[in-house]
Amino acid sequence: MDKPVRVGFLGAGGIAQSHAYALDALKYYYKDVSPIEKVIVASPTPSSREGFAKRFGFQEAVPPEEIWGRDDVNTLYIAGPNDTHTPQLLKAAAMHGIERIYLEKPIAISQYEIDQLEALNASNHGKFIMIGFQFLQKSPIRKAIHHWRSGVFGDLVHFRVEYLHSSYLDPAYRAKREERLLPIPLQGAAVDLGSHALSLLTAFLGDHLVVRDAAASGFMEDVPENSDLCTTVLLEEPTTRAVGTMIASRVSAGTGDLMRVELWGRRGTILFDTTHPDVYRSFLPEEGWVTHHVNSDYMPESKFPSDYTPSGWLRALVHNHYLFLGADPGISFIPDLTHGIIVQRLLQDIAEHIITNQS
Repeated sequence: MDKPVRVGFLGAGGIAQSHAYALDALKYYYKDVSPIEKVIVASPTPSSREGFAKRFGFQEAVPPEEIWGRDDVNTLYIAGPNDTHTPQLLKAAAMHGIERIYLEKPIAISQYEIDQLEALNASNHGKFIMIGFQFLQKSPIRKAIHHWRSGVFGDLVHFRVEYLHSSYLDPAYRAKREERLLPIPLQGAAVDLGSHALSLLTAFLGDHLVVRDAAASGFMEDVPENSDLCTTVLLEEPTTRAVGTMIASRVSAGTGDLMRVELWGRRGTILFDTTHPDVYRSFLPEEGWVTHHVNSDYMPESKFPSDYTPSGWLRALVHNHYLFLGADPGISFIPDLTHGIIVQRLLQDIAEHIITNQS
């Protein structure tokens, strides 16, 4: 990781701010990070892009259309509105100087865009494309995926994953975020939260999950009828014929930011939830229940301030960027474009089931 990283951002909102933080934080955790130069940030709103550039140390702030002719950027972050992700990725993939592209989810908003991304993925574009599924890099999740995929737990029998928020129960919060109340697959709980849950399931269980049914709930008088506030999905893993559920909710009281993963096999079980964010639990007949205290066990050379410090959301994001910039992944699961397309196909199938069940 010796070559200087010259970064461009497409997007200047909250998630872009998190990425700017992660880039600044890398040097505190890893000794071998290349010099990072924040070259340009692009956004349609002058005040937004100029304030972002000044606050986070970007050299220039420009409208999005001006970024495509640049030859002084080798790393691009696509973190604007959901409907810009596919069009901007296609343009970025055609830029000669770009080597790495970090794409926020959802990576597409229609079957047509998924088809475009599949064509890109099959082409010789020569870019490293990574999708923003940072939960894959939470320390206990990394270890749990590796543990499950070792095969010691036997064939899958059933599973459950939940990603629950409570924020949209507040009318004032909803009123400020009307654009996020648009229907799936553009917006909604399944897109915003469920995409992370589906990414985790795919990393644990493989690429062949099938959506058997899906339905929405949690309707409110001031929210459009087709808005996705809470979605429950029935999924099947066809190799083992195991059936499980995924719930993504913005209206689950008392949850804050809660994620649970449960995998039940013929020989054993793995459990994780964010109420205990630095451990996962496993059961095997010869071991009984074991609590694996993982904490911030990132390798190599990443123990800042110590290896027993709680990992947290931002810590996983920092490690995600370390991998994005070329580090040895070790046991980490890398969410590349193929992975992103698989998750997006599932979201598209979920959307079609919801629409059918609402009609």
